[in-house]
Amino acid sequence: MTHATSGWRSPDGLQIFAQSWQPETAPRAVVCLVHGLGEHSSRYGHVARAFNRAGFCLTTFDLPGHGQSGGKRGHALTYAILLDNITTLLNRAAEDYPGLPCFLYGHSFGGNLALNYVLRRRPTLAGAIVTSPWLQLATEPPALQTRLLALADRVWPGLTFATRLDITAVSRDPNSVRAYQTDPLNHDRISVRLATEANRAGAWALAHAAEFTRPLLLMHGSHDRITSHLASQEFARRAPNCTFKLWDGLFHEPHNEPEQGEVIDFILNWIEARLV
Repeated sequence: MTHATSGWRSPDGLQIFAQSWQPETAPRAVVCLVHGLGEHSSRYGHVARAFNRAGFCLTTFDLPGHGQSGGKRGHALTYAILLDNITTLLNRAAEDYPGLPCFLYGHSFGGNLALNYVLRRRPTLAGAIVTSPWLQLATEPPALQTRLLALADRVWPGLTFATRLDITAVSRDPNSVRAYQTDPLNHDRISVRLATEANRAGAWALAHAAEFTRPLLLMHGSHDRITSHLASQEFARRAPNCTFKLWDGLFHEPHNEPEQGEVIDFILNWIEARLV
C-alpha cells in the first residue's frame, strides 16, 4: 500500500488537504471519499487499507473548515463550493488513474454531498456508495428553530454553534467512541449557513431521488440516532437503481462498528459486481 498526501486551492481561496491510498498491485478501480461533518479524511485509513487489499484506490480530502484543510471550523461560504471541491477530487482521480472505473463514496454529511453532487452535476461514475446520509436528522429540530436559523442565515451566516453531537451515538464500539473523543482534528462546530444549506440540500435530494439513475449502494444502521434511516429507506424506494442495506442494530458509523469487517466487505462485493 502506498500513501500520498497532496492538496489544492478551493474556489474560495482555502488550502485543501487531500490524500490517497494505492495498492501495491495495479488498481482496478478508484473510490473518491467525502467524509462527514466535524470529522476528517484520515479517520478512513482502515477503510482505505481494506479497499487496497481488494485492488481499489481510495482518494479523499478534508472538507473546508475540517481536518487539515483551511477555513473556519464547520463553515462553508456556499454549498456549491463544497460540490466544486468534489469536482476537483474526481478530476484529480481521473488524471491519476486514467481509464479506471470511478465510484463516489460519501458518509453522513458527505452522503448528503455525494447524493446532491450526482443529482446536480451529473458526473460520469461507475456508481456511488452512501452511508448514513444527512437527508433528515434522526430528530428533526422544532419548526421555530428552523425559522430562526433561516433568519440568522440572512444576517450572520458565518455564526457557528455547537452541534451537541452525542459521541456515544457514533458507534457501539467503545474504542471507536474514545478515538473520536480524543482526536484533535475532530470538532463540534457548524455555521448557520452550513446548517441551513445542508438541511435544504437533504430535503432537495430526497424530493429528487427518482432522478438518481446511477448505480447506488445506500446503507444505514437501524439504530442511528444522528441521521434518519427512514429517510434513507424512502430515498432508496424512489431511486430506480439503488441497492439498500439496513444494518440491524448498528449506529451512525457502520464502518466503525464491531461489524465493520462485514460492512466493508459488503461495499467491496457491491463494487466488485459492478466491474464485471
